[in-house]
Amino acid sequence: MFKNKEYVLMVYKEKSFSKAAKKLYISQPSLSASVKRIEDKLGAPIFDRSTQPVSLTEIGEEYIRYAQGMEEKEQDFSRYVADHTQLLAGTVRLGGSSLFSSFILPSIIMDFVKEYPRIHFEITEDNTKNLMEKLSQGELDLVVDNAIINDENISSQIYTNEQLLLAVPSHLPVNEKLKSCALTAKDIKAGKHKKSPCYADLTAFADEQFIFLNPENDTGKRASRLFKKYGLKPHVIYYLDQQVTSYNIAGFGLGIAFVSDTLIKYMGEDPYLKYYLMADSEMTRNIYFYTKNSHYLSFACQRFLDFTLEKKRNS
Repeated sequence: MFKNKEYVLMVYKEKSFSKAAKKLYISQPSLSASVKRIEDKLGAPIFDRSTQPVSLTEIGEEYIRYAQGMEEKEQDFSRYVADHTQLLAGTVRLGGSSLFSSFILPSIIMDFVKEYPRIHFEITEDNTKNLMEKLSQGELDLVVDNAIINDENISSQIYTNEQLLLAVPSHLPVNEKLKSCALTAKDIKAGKHKKSPCYADLTAFADEQFIFLNPENDTGKRASRLFKKYGLKPHVIYYLDQQVTSYNIAGFGLGIAFVSDTLIKYMGEDPYLKYYLMADSEMTRNIYFYTKNSHYLSFACQRFLDFTLEKKRNS
């Protein structure tokens, strides 16, 4: 009954028989017939075809759960065999947000492939929630992110830490009051914010407009908790998915954004923004590499992880 399970999994993934058939390079009638044969063996339907898009029946949900588990084990075994026959060759599947995928991953991959040119990388860019789902389902080997994940099936190792700052449009009058603590992008790139910190108080920005990241994002959660600590209600004009977007909108003078020194170090020196530190634990966090506990980590993937963490420790 699990023969041709990839057909069922593709229909489930695409939520459509016609789209799944195109991805599998077979005709829709052939795909429908194959799925129907599996359902006949089960003695029950997997899909409810009366809904749009097609949905799973109760038995279908269990079938998918078992089929995904079997597929992941097959992939694990393939990687195990590849490790023993090809040594350090293969593919590492990495996931990260747009920030990490754009700025952190390319540089560390470049360093690694200089020593291990036979190892290839697939990079998936997505939000934290989707990345963790893909990691849990065995679609990714590693995820780099800054969120705190409370899942006993997920392990994490600290890569580095980062500091959150307020990115404040330079035309706002509040900058004049706080000019002794104002930082430029050049200051942050030089590490001045770590050597001689001067802290601003959140209450100074109480009447300003803010750009928040969405509530499921770690930066968004920290911003909300910070305002709650101070007993303030933020005037939020935008809720966004990506830190890079909030940074760019702040640069146009539309509001204040919470951004990390990781982002500022890699971006150009925006003359229209001033940056401020705040003395609060919410403004400091770690960046982690996450792996799934039950997932077979290939030699190539483990070597990449060890290489990257050791290089960071020695830098």
